[in-house]
Amino acid sequence: MELCDLPAYELSLLLRKKQTSSEEITLSCLQRIDAVDGRPGRLDAGELTPEDEHKVHAFITVTREHALSQARAVDQKLAAGEDPGPLAGIPFTAKDIFSVRGTLSTAGSRILANYTAPYTATPVARMEAAGAIMLGKVNLDEFTYGSSNESSAFQPAPRNPWNPAHVPGGSSGGSTASVAAGEAILSLGTDTAGSIRQPAAFCGVVGVKPTYGRVSRYGLIAFGSSLDCPGPVARNTVDAALMLQAIAGADPRDSTAATVPVPDYLAQLEEGVKGLRIGLSPDYFRIAFPDSQTGEYQEQLLPSEIETSVLRAAEILSGLGAEIVEDVPMANTRYGIPAYFVISRVEAASNLHRYDGVKYGYRSPEPGSDLTSLYRRTRNEGFGLQPKLRILMGMYVSAAQYSAQYYQRALRVRTLIRRDFEQAFDKKGKYRLDALLTPTTPTTAFKMGEVYGDSVLMQFADQLTVPANHAGIPGISLPGGLDSNRLPVGIQLLGPDFSEDVLLRIGRAYELATASEDWRKVKPMVLR
Repeated sequence: MELCDLPAYELSLLLRKKQTSSEEITLSCLQRIDAVDGRPGRLDAGELTPEDEHKVHAFITVTREHALSQARAVDQKLAAGEDPGPLAGIPFTAKDIFSVRGTLSTAGSRILANYTAPYTATPVARMEAAGAIMLGKVNLDEFTYGSSNESSAFQPAPRNPWNPAHVPGGSSGGSTASVAAGEAILSLGTDTAGSIRQPAAFCGVVGVKPTYGRVSRYGLIAFGSSLDCPGPVARNTVDAALMLQAIAGADPRDSTAATVPVPDYLAQLEEGVKGLRIGLSPDYFRIAFPDSQTGEYQEQLLPSEIETSVLRAAEILSGLGAEIVEDVPMANTRYGIPAYFVISRVEAASNLHRYDGVKYGYRSPEPGSDLTSLYRRTRNEGFGLQPKLRILMGMYVSAAQYSAQYYQRALRVRTLIRRDFEQAFDKKGKYRLDALLTPTTPTTAFKMGEVYGDSVLMQFADQLTVPANHAGIPGISLPGGLDSNRLPVGIQLLGPDFSEDVLLRIGRAYELATASEDWRKVKPMVLR
């Protein structure tokens, strides 16, 4: 096994025992990138080649020399007997929605293709302060708008390491693909409607959406400011806990960052699930969507392979001592996507107004007579289809004559979704749950081009993840097996505010109980 395939906690022990070096680990990841990633995402990349269709394409920018310099600095500190930090020598990638000083920070958009950030986002700075090595910036749906990673202006788009004919999910598909393929040990992603958990499920890795405010958003290029959550991507729960420990906490530069103390996420990780109450809800085993002709809601049950994986996880956790509580009602889950359609687009339209061709980023080269014409040309040329659609819809539903009909109503639905979770987790209530166990996604990874272009259908890939963003609660996606096509199935745990430690603990118990199962031994296609 190559060093790049080992978990962070094992690599950390090897480093401190001087059985390897940070430079060796970093070189192992860089060699894997050279072997499986193919050409990085570029503007105007031209037609796909046959070779492109078999590569991962996770990266926009590989910061090779910077990473090796950081690795050597860690090795020097270790040689001098100093402690370089809890993530010393561990390579990670950052979704290219995080500003990183001195690097291109593109958000996957032409309008920021020439933007070099003058400062570093807090989550990235905290990773580096903990000794982690940044390998580069990974691709994403443009401004995180999508669930497949195909909308990036930087092509070729990332592909799923388990089968490159399939999407890695989005918008943190570059993050999850880089970890699944062994190109990095850890990655920083963001979750606005499930954009860490959904691609984590598709790529067979662990993805954590923290409680809103648990991790600072400072330096994050904003999409939906009331929904965005930076979080960890890893190959196991121990690594996810190590990473969350490094990035969580208050930040004076972000007024929305929570001041709640950060617990030791590793302290109780191995304590098991005995006595915990874990719920199952029938509302998470079906998706509801409006009929395109009548507008009436229809329901569709999830594929049996996904339902079976979740129920089997419940059975395993029950055998470990957890109490499984069935038939927990989550009636407003079905309205999560419609509410998200409205709220996220209002916030996106507001956040996108800053891109005008004057202060930074792309500017139309065509001369104009006034600022208004410059703004129009710059945005028309710089934004892709998805940002344009969100601006138009956001402006429409927030207009004075429509706000009560759409935006205010969506905010009320958000409150109802939050109330469902509060009732399920209420320690004096009927259900008294410590966590809710659900599928992460309604399907496994779909094929490239199969859904792209249908904004409504694409959005419903997030139906089982978006309620947690509306409610602000934490969630984690774990690998739960493989389907008949050998594509990963994700299972999800949701908990009350600031219960990341409990979710990680449940995830770790499940991970240990299934460690010897055959599906855990199967490697992604690009590594076979």
